[in-house]
Amino acid sequence: MRFPSSAALFRRVLPAAALTAALGGCASFSPDAGMETTQSLALTELGKDVVKVTDETTALTSRDRVATLLKGAMTADSAVQIALLNNRGLQAAYNDLGLAEAQMVAASLPPNPRFAISRLTGRFETEIERQLVGSLFALATLPARAEIAGDTFRSAQLKAAEATFRLAADARRQFYRTVAAIEQVGYLQQAVASSEASSELIKRLGESGGMNKLEQAREHALYAEATAQLAKARLQEKIEREKLTRILGLWGKDTSVRLPSRLPALPGRIQTARDLEGTAMRKRVDLQIARADLETLAKKLGLTQATRFVNDVDLLGRTTYDRARNGTVGADGHAEVERESKRKRTLEIEFEIPLFDFGQSKVAAAEQTYLAAANRLAEKAVNARSEVREAYLGYRGSHEIAGHYQTQILPLRKTIQDESLLQYSGMLIDVTTLIVDARARILSNAQAVDAKRDFWIATVDLKHATIGGGVAGSSAGGAAVASAGAAEAGGH
Repeated sequence: MRFPSSAALFRRVLPAAALTAALGGCASFSPDAGMETTQSLALTELGKDVVKVTDETTALTSRDRVATLLKGAMTADSAVQIALLNNRGLQAAYNDLGLAEAQMVAASLPPNPRFAISRLTGRFETEIERQLVGSLFALATLPARAEIAGDTFRSAQLKAAEATFRLAADARRQFYRTVAAIEQVGYLQQAVASSEASSELIKRLGESGGMNKLEQAREHALYAEATAQLAKARLQEKIEREKLTRILGLWGKDTSVRLPSRLPALPGRIQTARDLEGTAMRKRVDLQIARADLETLAKKLGLTQATRFVNDVDLLGRTTYDRARNGTVGADGHAEVERESKRKRTLEIEFEIPLFDFGQSKVAAAEQTYLAAANRLAEKAVNARSEVREAYLGYRGSHEIAGHYQTQILPLRKTIQDESLLQYSGMLIDVTTLIVDARARILSNAQAVDAKRDFWIATVDLKHATIGGGVAGSSAGGAAVASAGAAEAGGH
């Protein structure tokens, strides 16, 4: 069979490759490094700006914004904004997005041809061979592969947005835990000061014989316990501050941030449960990622089925140049050298013959991968609905508990202690009753702070159960002070 020359062939193939690339839509790098989706979602759902630091100018701008935010007293919103601008782990997630974009652009380009040249030299002959090889299989599947790569990149954009949501949720939760720890310290400082004054008074009464040793010991024990609880609260405050510092990406002199002394007051009205599940189905980023991955797998399955019989097809164009010399003796007896040269052009197609595997294994593996992804998506949807319901239960319940402390328990505890003090001054009750009431009020105030902290964390959990990015905000870290106070107060 006669094939056209390699030069002629590639004059035909290369324009076809260019046409295929144009039809497949060669991708190019976006001017915003693929950040449009993340920036749009962060602004819409969080009301915050996000920036990918790619050069010194962007880095300086971000640092200036962080410095400006750090000058004032920090709020939950400013803490989230600082974290989004300053956390290096988030920047690494944006770098992964850039890597995904580079892979998408690479997948949209036509396959590079391979060129080889060889030379074989003997005493009387020389052979030069040039080869140009291109993959017809990769060229034919380029549009499908480019489309799949584009879908994969869009999924990577959603994953970057999910990382942004997760960091924002962590920063807001940790802000509330830290402020709650500060509020605990402030209250316990007042309790210690009051206990110290009472302890000094009891000491003087004991020295004058107006109080026995048992009553003195009880009052001194209250003061000692309050001092121990204050030390624990201060330790917890330092730990919570360090956790917040890590999330915000701060170090050096920037760690000395100004935080409020009290948590925000409880809102008078709370969010209703109307259509929370439907909102989560539309907005949850993890569900969007799962849907996008499922669509990509469906396209990969279609490509696998379309190419099940062929793994690769290579087109090879070869040009061979032979030059030989033959020595002969002429009629006059002199030696003569005859030069002979010839040029050959050949075209070869190389492909795999599926004698033992007709692609069933590839198709079966692709189908099972698709079904597994479909089942995971269904599971995520069911879990998301449950997580929203659970988060709303925690949100509403924690608001009721915190409100009960504020409107019922704390006013009653104050009334009890005030009346106990009046009756003790009138010598109607002994010091034991006064100490018990004082302990109970300390414990109730500590629990009230924890209840208010739990409500604000539940607010974050409900928000991110709806939009994605983390739904489990444990409040155990800041409960150590209240637990310790409850154990010590309950033991007396």
